[in-house]
Amino acid sequence: MYRIFTSSLAILLLAANARAQGIPEKLDLYILMGQSNMAGRGPITPDIAAEHSERVYMFTKDTKWVIARHPLHFDKPAIAGVGPGLSFGIAMAAADSSAKIGLIPCAVGGTPIEHWKPGAYDSISKTHPYDDAVARIKAAMKYGTIKGVIWHQGESDSQPEKASVYLSQLSVLIKRIRELVGNPGLPFVVGQLGRYRPVYANINTELEKLPELVPFTAVVSSEGLVHKGDSTHFDGPSAQEMGRRMAAGMIQLQADRRSVPGQARQALPAKKNSNNL
Repeated sequence: MYRIFTSSLAILLLAANARAQGIPEKLDLYILMGQSNMAGRGPITPDIAAEHSERVYMFTKDTKWVIARHPLHFDKPAIAGVGPGLSFGIAMAAADSSAKIGLIPCAVGGTPIEHWKPGAYDSISKTHPYDDAVARIKAAMKYGTIKGVIWHQGESDSQPEKASVYLSQLSVLIKRIRELVGNPGLPFVVGQLGRYRPVYANINTELEKLPELVPFTAVVSSEGLVHKGDSTHFDGPSAQEMGRRMAAGMIQLQADRRSVPGQARQALPAKKNSNNL
C-alpha cells in the first residue's frame, strides 16, 4: 500500500511541476537519432531562426521542456544548426490539431552505427550515444508517450565493407528501441543519405530493403536535396524538407499500424517503401 501511495504521489507531483512550467501533461513524443545531419549543420538564417510552433516542444540538454527552436541538438554547440527535427515536429502538429509534440534530440555528429549500441563510447564527442539516448528517452517518457523515431545516419558507414553489414545493425537498434519503450510496432522512419556523394549510395541501397525486413519502418527519399557546400551536410532548406518528408512517412506508418488489429501489428511488414515521399 505504501509503495502504491508513493508512486501515485510522485506522478501527481510530476504533473503539477509540468503544469507549473506550462508544459502539456501528455505529449506525443518523438525520438531524433543519428549523426550530424540529424543533429543539424545547416546555417540558421533569420527566417529559419523564427521557425517554431506553440505546440512543439524540445527536451533540452538539462532535460527541460521548452518551445522548440533551432538548433535542437547540443552535441557540438559551436557548429549545431538546422536539422530535420523541427520541421518534422511542426508537420506532425499540423497533421493533428489536438496534438502537443515533444521532440527528444539524441543525435551525435560523426558517430558510426557501431556506437549506437549499449556500452559503446565515442571518443571524439566523449559520449556514450546509445546509453545517453536511453537515459534521455526514459526521462522524457514521464511526460507522454513515444509515438515514433526518426533516424538519419550512415555517412560514417558508407564504405562498402561497412555498408554491407549496416542493415543488420540497424535492425538490432530498432528492436532495442522498441523494447525500451514497450512498443514492438513503434514506427521508425529513416532518411536516405544525400545523393551528392557517390559513396552514400552504398547505404541508400541497403536502406531500400529495410521496409521488407522490419515491420512498421519507412525510408524517405533525399532526391533533390543539396548540401551546404561541404558535400556532407544538408543546407537549411534541404534539412527542413527532409523533416517534412519524414513526417509524411511517419503519418503513413501510424495510419498503417492503426489499420492492423490487435497482436497482428507485431508481425505485419510495412505495406510499402516510402522512398518517394
